[in-house]
Amino acid sequence: MTKIKRLNATIHGKVQGVSFRFYTQQSAHQIGLVGWVRNKPDRTVEVSAEGTEEQLQKLVEFLHEGSPMAQVEKVDVTWQEATGEFTEFRITH
Repeated sequence: MTKIKRLNATIHGKVQGVSFRFYTQQSAHQIGLVGWVRNKPDRTVEVSAEGTEEQLQKLVEFLHEGSPMAQVEKVDVTWQEATGEFTEFRITH
């Protein structure tokens, strides 16, 4: 059985106002992840996603690139045990 993990990430740089959340959601759907993405008041973007480690690594690769207009400076990633609380990947506020 494949172990499901949770990834929490904070993305720094020019990541708000550049469709970063939309592209993240599209990428997560393509990879097959569940979770959410949201803008934070400090101008960063926060992501919480669950899936296999291989799926989550694909998301991390995407987060370092971001949307076409984004300028990602840094991605902080932490790993946790999955909770199974998500049923889809959505943009939240």
